[in-house]
Amino acid sequence: MQPIAITQGDPAGIGPEIVAKAFRDAPDQLRHCFVAGNVATLRRAAEVIARPGMPSLPVAQIHSPGEAVGMPPRCMPVFPLSGIPGPQPWGQISAAAGRAAADSVVWAARAALRGEIAALVTAPLHKEALSAAGVDFPGHTELLQAEAAAHQGVPLDRMPVRMMLANDELRTVLVSIHVSLRDAIAAVTEDNVLQTLRITHTALQRSLGRVPRMGVAGLNPHAGEGGLFGREELEVISPAIAAAYAQGLDVHGPFAPDTVFMRARSTPQRAGEFDVVIAMYHDQGLIPVKYLGVEKGVNVTLGLPLVRTSPDHGTAFDIAGKGIADASSLVEAVRMARALCG
Repeated sequence: MQPIAITQGDPAGIGPEIVAKAFRDAPDQLRHCFVAGNVATLRRAAEVIARPGMPSLPVAQIHSPGEAVGMPPRCMPVFPLSGIPGPQPWGQISAAAGRAAADSVVWAARAALRGEIAALVTAPLHKEALSAAGVDFPGHTELLQAEAAAHQGVPLDRMPVRMMLANDELRTVLVSIHVSLRDAIAAVTEDNVLQTLRITHTALQRSLGRVPRMGVAGLNPHAGEGGLFGREELEVISPAIAAAYAQGLDVHGPFAPDTVFMRARSTPQRAGEFDVVIAMYHDQGLIPVKYLGVEKGVNVTLGLPLVRTSPDHGTAFDIAGKGIADASSLVEAVRMARALCG
């Protein structure tokens, strides 16, 4: 198997230390993985998580991604990126930190697009730091979309992507991502909803090995209540669902947003009615998944010609550098990336 690259994340946040903690505490899941970033930043992270009476985590500088395959367990291989800024003050927004995070993502994306790595797992970055560094994208998803479009020589609108947040109990895919709520409502068009259904169907059919059952959330309270609380369900969402169904997709709705996530949730006692919920905007879809526990949530970008996953949390500047951050979501992201690679 080809190696999996883990980007270091914002060096002022918890990204580097949860990466180090994952290599130390989850050696089986982290086999054949390496970190793309700055060696000094990762060595500082290894020192932060050190505890009395426990062996320190070795940090090994590698010269090619392929060297990661032969590394022993509980050792963190780091592929150093030329010119990337080094360690930054904990918990502070800076252009240097934003540049370091962005450069590691760009390198990993291009390596994946060239077929040099199997997947990339991205540690958290900070959107304000990214902006301070002059990066014209609000987050990982949009940056990766631009890299993929440039690689294939197509405009951005020919490389549509969607964000999926998933854990063992619930999956949700968003029609729009990092835009204002006003713009998110405007983005609920028949074309966007239908495109979301198609992207989700293709991605989950590949990972599940069968046609996924998709439930669609309405935009308005009670899914519009027959037009009493808004007509988007009647005039936009239902026509998109009908078009998708006519194309052979297993899709149902629109359903009341305050109940559809409960219907889709799978527990040991009850299987969910749907494999995934299509949410109309960012918070509608992410709040239910995050409420179930951010330590198990994984962010997956659908629609790209590469596999990318990420933990379901941010940079946590308030606890950065203390060695107490939970690496569970990062480990889950690695596990899901491996599964998606097939």
